[in-house]
Amino acid sequence: MTDSDDALLPLDAVRPPASSKDTKGAPAPAPERPVARVVVDSPLPHLDRPFDYLVPDSMHETAEPGVRVRVRFAGKLVDGFLLERADESEHDGRLMPLERVVSPERVLTPEIAGLARAVADRYAGTLTDVLRLAVPPRHAKAEAEEPAKQDLPPAEPSQTESAWNAYPTGPSFLGALRDGRAPRAVWSALPGARGWAGATAEAVRATLDGGRGAVVVVPDGKDVALADGEFARVLGPGRHVALTADLGPAERYRRWLKVLRGQVRAVVGTRAAMFAPVADLGLVAIWDDGDDLHAERLAPYPHAREVLGLRAHRSGAAMLIGGYARTAEATQLVASGWARPIVAARTTIRGLGPRVRPAGEDAELAKDQAARQARLPSLAWRALRHGLESGPVLVQVPRRGYLPALACRHCRTPARCALPPTRRAASPPDPHAGAAFPIPEAPAGPGHLCHGPLALRGGHAAPYCRWCGRVDADWRCSSCGSPRLRAVVTGARRTAEELGRAFPSVQVRTSGRDGVLATVPAARALVVATPGAEPVAEGGYAAAVLLDGWALLGRADLRASEEAVRRWMNAAALLRPAAELVVLGDAALPAVQALLRWDPVTHAERELGDRAELGFPPAVRMATLTGVASAVRQMLDEVRLPPDAEVLGPVPVDEAGQERAMIRVRRSGGAALAAALKGAIGVRAARKTPDVVKVSVDPLDLI
Repeated sequence: MTDSDDALLPLDAVRPPASSKDTKGAPAPAPERPVARVVVDSPLPHLDRPFDYLVPDSMHETAEPGVRVRVRFAGKLVDGFLLERADESEHDGRLMPLERVVSPERVLTPEIAGLARAVADRYAGTLTDVLRLAVPPRHAKAEAEEPAKQDLPPAEPSQTESAWNAYPTGPSFLGALRDGRAPRAVWSALPGARGWAGATAEAVRATLDGGRGAVVVVPDGKDVALADGEFARVLGPGRHVALTADLGPAERYRRWLKVLRGQVRAVVGTRAAMFAPVADLGLVAIWDDGDDLHAERLAPYPHAREVLGLRAHRSGAAMLIGGYARTAEATQLVASGWARPIVAARTTIRGLGPRVRPAGEDAELAKDQAARQARLPSLAWRALRHGLESGPVLVQVPRRGYLPALACRHCRTPARCALPPTRRAASPPDPHAGAAFPIPEAPAGPGHLCHGPLALRGGHAAPYCRWCGRVDADWRCSSCGSPRLRAVVTGARRTAEELGRAFPSVQVRTSGRDGVLATVPAARALVVATPGAEPVAEGGYAAAVLLDGWALLGRADLRASEEAVRRWMNAAALLRPAAELVVLGDAALPAVQALLRWDPVTHAERELGDRAELGFPPAVRMATLTGVASAVRQMLDEVRLPPDAEVLGPVPVDEAGQERAMIRVRRSGGAALAAALKGAIGVRAARKTPDVVKVSVDPLDLI
């Protein structure tokens, strides 16, 4: 049977091909449960099911459910996981034997195998793709190490007042965790840079005291480091592990094995930790679920909040969704009764929150030359100056880079590249400005121009194209012919440069894509950071300014307002109580009002109501199909959608011929939609259709 023949067979006819061992005589089968059901590492979606293999007598002791195996499939030796052993097979012919057991370590637990299957079905993906995310690559040296014996003393009782006492329902939540119950809560955390990590550590300790394990997922390594320190303080040393991608393959696998082998029962990490094999799971928690880092970039693109919700439901564990702001998805869980809110009293919030003042379109110009150079409203200038008298101040800039967008100074026409595209850029692209979308290759000559946006890397640099990366030193406006440029958007590095001139005696520190600062001392300094990269200041910031609010609120994104509130509140939570915070935004806007009153709940409820009225997630389930126009339209013609499905589009998404279609169904029809899309993907794969269509269920970005 050839590979092409195999791809055209129906699902129930696809069987592993015969091997040379079949002609020489099959090995003796295992005396008990001689059939192994194996999930094979195959990229073909129409083969997303287990296959039966024979367990040789020589592998009877080692071929246990959960181990890594090697099998022959479609004429090749491939990897796989042994899911279960059985007495009989539905296959009528002779079964191929397992080639070998890679390791006797049972790395795939039944709970994670079932969860991976549920995640694959929810996101129209394959079990193999999810298992790649759930089980880290094997590191033989780390696996062969003898587990270190740990004689940990009993955890000492906490000597400090519980952080959950600040919330009316906080103590009862901890009590339910200690009693082994499964409360589900959406937590609106009080301002304070380290408060969320300490409170989460207390929830984990209460779960451990109840005899169960816990998994906590946070957005990035900076948050992992903060939570790691609090967990060590509250739980005691050696009672948890932190899992991040930057640990390296050996150390990460070593820590993951500690969890698998039951040496520790508490895990904190980035999104990959959502599949940590914690035994007797009692709590899953996610911090700042609105951060896009929680969305997996690899197929089938699961979101950590949804995976943890599935895991809590399947295992009967508690769930905690925490953040300073609140997403519409978390609000949907509260509105449906699946979760309960944990919110502090208004008097407590007012005592700990900053004093927020909107600058809006401040007509009063700065009264001295330094403020004019920094282009700050007078209110923001005074906040920075007063804050620097007592400590560090934070300046949040929503755009990275220097000047990422330029226009003609005379007629305001956006500056575009007027050079022909090439296969290879003449100069390296700017690391601070990623390409908006790929440019199709075209021959050089008249009529074939790049037309990418121009930007500046520095004050003395020539403009360069953000798409092709080449310098356009002789640029002239295509409308008026002027060679002069002006900034449309100011980036973080340019802002830091301007503030350095405005405050010449103050140290200016930056935190962003080039390097993220975890902490800064309490000394007098200006800290310029992009959203999500704000370092924690010892003792809190004395003041803060949130620049360019229009850049966040004006984005063409369904979540623009929600994301602006989240980024602002995350930065505001780093300030000292009653410190001054200035936001450059119109005070009449709901997002600015949510920050002024420190009321993310009302804003999230309004967001959810607006989306329900317009028919957008999370009020409905939605999937997107993205690819070449002909492929998207062909798939839409062939897929058997649920009766209530509504197709929006397709519409162009870039200048390379890509189109996107959106399919919308009621929440109750989400499973049927995912099944229909998965079937269509399998048919296209079986036909070996050349054009790939990316299918994403409940994506973060719809526009």
